[in-house]
Amino acid sequence: MNALILVGGFGTRLRPLTLSMPKPLVEFANKPLLIHQIEALTEVGVTHVILAISYMSDLLEKEMRVHEKRLGIQISFSHESEPMGTAGPLALAKKYLETGEQLFVLNSDVICNFPFKQLLSFHKIHGGEGTIVVTKVEEPSKYGVVVYDGNGKIEKFVEKPKEFVSNKINAGMYIFNKKILNRIEPRPTSIEREIFPVMARESQLFAYDMDSYWMDVGQ
Repeated sequence: MNALILVGGFGTRLRPLTLSMPKPLVEFANKPLLIHQIEALTEVGVTHVILAISYMSDLLEKEMRVHEKRLGIQISFSHESEPMGTAGPLALAKKYLETGEQLFVLNSDVICNFPFKQLLSFHKIHGGEGTIVVTKVEEPSKYGVVVYDGNGKIEKFVEKPKEFVSNKINAGMYIFNKKILNRIEPRPTSIEREIFPVMARESQLFAYDMDSYWMDVGQ
């Protein structure tokens, strides 16, 4: 199984830490953020991790070669010559992602008790094309929220709602069937604004509700 991790950002919200190292190598609980994610992915059968990278890529590649050998997996690097948004990197890395039936996609900012086993099981049961992990927040008016029915099928997304419609937000972790690659062109594209609303209208996008610890480390 494959996983794509979006690590192309400059990490400006974590400066000065990211002036000398790429954001994914910043440590959390004595371990780089990226390694927390990769180790959790390997536990559910991921054997090939693709990193969509741009900033300080040489330093990141050197560090990842050590963990690639330690974990017995393959780590590939998909280089962005320009910012490709949150969907464009999937098209750029398409040659790596076409094998296997499902693929994980993660934002590198996320740290939590990664529920990948439960996410994979839920995704297979509902049979849709994609599943978003969602998490509860106390002040949904600051975020774009996800509205879904009792079966988890996503109905709509509401950006910074003024009236309460949901307190669940996109947690930056997804699993897709590989045919999602047919939806994405190799250009800068937002998966949240351009791809997800279309999938929701087609009843192909579901929400997995995570009720444990979650944090966006860049906030």
